[in-house]
Amino acid sequence: MLYFLIASYFLGSVSSAIIICRILGLPDPRTEGSKNPGATNVLRIGGKKVAAFVLIFDGLKGAMPVLLAHYFGLSLFELTIILLSAFLGHVFPIYYGFKGGKGVATYLGGLIGLNFFVGLTFSIIWLIVAKVIKVSSIAALTATLLSPIYFYFITTHD
Repeated sequence: MLYFLIASYFLGSVSSAIIICRILGLPDPRTEGSKNPGATNVLRIGGKKVAAFVLIFDGLKGAMPVLLAHYFGLSLFELTIILLSAFLGHVFPIYYGFKGGKGVATYLGGLIGLNFFVGLTFSIIWLIVAKVIKVSSIAALTATLLSPIYFYFITTHD
């Protein structure tokens, strides 16, 4: 499990927003817009297609370690800790002075890796709140704070 924790943290620390913007010749997301290296800020800087790539790659940073650890038979608790490690890598990346993004896409990817329907529920709640409130961070906080509740109901089969 320790190997998974370390690997997921280092994978989470890779900023797809910074790398993709650099490859495409776009401004560094840490110096433009909201100054946050995440998909929402890249949407402002580079548009929908570029933001979609960042969203996908950030989601994979959460999903890949969880799915790989699941393949090796780790428990749900261990998978959740591995997701937390990838999330913390994104938020506090070792490669970028421990100043990263908000971790929403990485968290979502990990949730999808844990349980597709939990990830889908997170996405639906995020979309509804974002549409009504029009603030991505409030939508993310709402969906995240509610996630233990819907995780319980979706995964409990008693």
